[in-house]
Formats: sequence, C-alpha cells, structure tokens
Amino acid sequence: MIFAVPDMTCGHCKAAIETAIAGAGGQAQVDLAAKRVTVTGLDAETARSRLQEAGFTPSPVEGA
Repeated sequence: MIFAVPDMTCGHCKAAIETAIAGAGGQAQVDLAAKRVTVTGLDAETARSRLQEAGFTPSPVEGA
C-alpha cells in the first residue's frame, strides 16, 4: 500500500519511518521527493498506526 506523507521532509524522517514500519515486521520504501511511503508486509491499519506513532500524518493514496 502507498501512503502520502506530506510532513516527511528529510533523511531523519525517512529513517524514523523505516524504523517504525520495521518494528512491526514490515518494510517501507520511502520517496522523499514525492512524499510517499510504500509499505509491504503489514495491513493498512497497522501501517497507518505505526506512521502516526512516529509523528507523521499519512493518508492512503487512492488507486495505488
């Protein structure tokens, strides 16, 4: 699934997101330029929750 994460701005954000998703057993592919995160290995609710707990405001990308 793909999330838009508009408040993701730097390498620290990228690392925080990757760590948060990995901590739940998933993987995150972060595209800072597009401000999108592709998550695999987790259900949508868990992924969104982990991103929110890391301090971000994710929203699912429709049709992705």
